[in-house]
Amino acid sequence: MHNRERLVLLAGRSGQELGEKIAGCLGMTLTPREFKQFSNENIKVKILENVREADVFIIQTAAPPLHDNIMELLIMIDAVKHASARRVTAVLPYFPYVRSDKKDEPRISITARLMADLLAAAGADRILTMNLHSPQIQGFFKIPGDQLDAAPILCDYLRQKDLSGTVIVAPDAGSAKRAGAYATRLNLPLAILDKRRQDDSEAPEVLHVIGEVEGRTCLIIDDEISTGGSLAETVEALRRLKAGKIYAACVHAVFCGKAVDRINAAQLEEIIVTDTVPLGEKAQAVNNLRVLSVAQLFASAIRNINQGESVSELFR
Repeated sequence: MHNRERLVLLAGRSGQELGEKIAGCLGMTLTPREFKQFSNENIKVKILENVREADVFIIQTAAPPLHDNIMELLIMIDAVKHASARRVTAVLPYFPYVRSDKKDEPRISITARLMADLLAAAGADRILTMNLHSPQIQGFFKIPGDQLDAAPILCDYLRQKDLSGTVIVAPDAGSAKRAGAYATRLNLPLAILDKRRQDDSEAPEVLHVIGEVEGRTCLIIDDEISTGGSLAETVEALRRLKAGKIYAACVHAVFCGKAVDRINAAQLEEIIVTDTVPLGEKAQAVNNLRVLSVAQLFASAIRNINQGESVSELFR
């Protein structure tokens, strides 16, 4: 059977929840697999169905325990490759080490590039991901790669709200282009915060604001929320500037460290995220949280790749 006729979906443990949604969108079920972690921390993965000559998509996202999940993905790729899969696509909704994308200090690794190299070395033929932190990361891939964009999903939801008097807020200069794309899609003005990080403390300082926020509803846009420190600083700065209601939206809800406490302390009207990262109990702990699914978009991309059709047609 030709690979385009035989699509196989696998999920690692961090990709299980989203993988089941993607499989449902495709009218499929996930192929069963078996994991075992030994007392010496070695990981064993066994695929429980034949994948010979199949077009295999392995869904795994960057989530705790991160390094176990990275190793698990590499082992799954190697397992199906040596089980004679015709093609293997690593589906990474949230790419590991995505923020380590440049050499901005002496004697450090550009770890996002290392991750791309490891995926290719393990036997992946293709990478499918979503909203990389920096565009140049896609250039690290030595194999074909597609980057999906969650902006249409987030904007479709936001259009259901009354956006009159709303301004899109970029939390720093680096995110201005990304936030500007949302402002264009939603036909809203843009404000940019001049924020500086002096060290690795993850506590940025807001120095200036470009744009008008006083009395306006503010919608903070970012690609991810990690510790929540940047979000908290942005909200505090907007309140000092007498902004009105404050919302936040991001693609990747990493929510690590003190993020839940910081988000709740910020008292946002709503925080809108996607399910690229499994939230678990955090979904209930975060106040005013709305989670939008990217499963249908990934399902459409997987179908198009399998059938040899364009993925770029999904960008709108």
